[in-house]
Amino acid sequence: MDVLGAPGAGLLIAAENLFPPLPSEVFLPLAGFAAGQGRISLASALFFTTLGSVVGALALYWLGARLGTDRLRALAGKIPLFKVSDVDRTEAFFQRHGGVAVFFGRMLPVFRSLISIPAGVSRMPLWRFVALTTAGSLLWNSLFVVAGYLLGENWDRMEGFASVFEYLVIGLAVAAVVWFTVKRLRARG
Repeated sequence: MDVLGAPGAGLLIAAENLFPPLPSEVFLPLAGFAAGQGRISLASALFFTTLGSVVGALALYWLGARLGTDRLRALAGKIPLFKVSDVDRTEAFFQRHGGVAVFFGRMLPVFRSLISIPAGVSRMPLWRFVALTTAGSLLWNSLFVVAGYLLGENWDRMEGFASVFEYLVIGLAVAAVVWFTVKRLRARG
């Protein structure tokens, strides 16, 4: 951020969308700290980090759109424990709750990247996807950027709080995968 300023923060967040192990929970408070130090403005930190979120999400939306439902069904038929009906159920869920999933998904570690793919697969209208992604990302980014701004030199404290939340979300995701696997293995029984 010292070299590229607020656009650099946006690039980091775009990269985090494409490579979820990169920690936005570190980049965002650091952007807020830089704003607190007067190196970038708070408004530009929020603008560019949100723009980065949208750009990264659009890349994954495009990937989902290119993949499409037919290819996803073909893949599901070849992956152990998956069924073509899983794709149909997921698509039906996304048709009913896709807007909520995109908006709130932008605030969940790992899912904030992955949620863009089913949005693309289901061909959620692009304007709606961008609007929901922007709103959810702006809310999430604001929380961390403003916290970094207010915490100043102690901006890194946010990482500890964010890590607990991230581990909780990942733990729930792992539990869901284990539950799914056990259920499918028992059904094959």
